[in-house]
Amino acid sequence: MPRPTGPTNPETIRTINALEKASRLAGSRIWADVAERLRKPTRRRIEVNLWKIDKYTGPDDVVVVPGKVLGEGMITKSVTVAALSFSESARRKISEAGGKAVSLVELAQENPKGSGVKILA
Repeated sequence: MPRPTGPTNPETIRTINALEKASRLAGSRIWADVAERLRKPTRRRIEVNLWKIDKYTGPDDVVVVPGKVLGEGMITKSVTVAALSFSESARRKISEAGGKAVSLVELAQENPKGSGVKILA
């Protein structure tokens, strides 16, 4: 019988549970969708580079990446990016551009309804 795949990292599991709870409490489907995307095995999880965030966002947008943000490319806009994890260079470049790099749980607490949030996959 094959072993089950999915997250084994305790921090990832806590994040998934917190997002599902936020979805139930606020009645917002966006956090349940992000939690479902995080349930994928690590090798199938999304990785997004900064150039892609810069290409598909406008100034002061709020973006959710259900995976990891990598530091390839430049970001020229002040955006708030929430992700499961960030590379050090991505976190530095986002803050230098005037944006914020936050965790998914922090964003779910700040914006329980998920209004104005884009999922970038």
